[in-house]
Amino acid sequence: MLPRSVPRLLAGLLVCLTVLLTGCSSTGTGTRAPAPSWAGQMATVKANRLPAEARHTLALIDKGGPYPYAQDGAVFGNFEHRLPARPRGYYHEYTVPTPGAHDRGARRIVTGQGGETYYTDDHYDTFRAVLR
Repeated sequence: MLPRSVPRLLAGLLVCLTVLLTGCSSTGTGTRAPAPSWAGQMATVKANRLPAEARHTLALIDKGGPYPYAQDGAVFGNFEHRLPARPRGYYHEYTVPTPGAHDRGARRIVTGQGGETYYTDDHYDTFRAVLR
């Protein structure tokens, strides 16, 4: 007869083996996909995991507008230095409407001339690379 701890030990080993074989990192919005080289070590989010308003903004960007805010498409200065350093004019920003906000809110999508797409929901404090 096996000691009582053996089945628990085997169950624990099975869980550890499963985690090792399948991975376990997360961005808080689903499983973390491999980051594209332009994202470096930045957190990522799949486009289909973004809020509906962000997905709508992405669709507007893809078709070239029209945009609901005059500031959409403006040069993003990257003054916070949260994104990779690039020459002025490389990045452009777009508003992601925030339900219930009486102004543009804090959510933005920033695009780079090299095809990069970033999402922030805290007015540039943090960004996630958008996987499309």
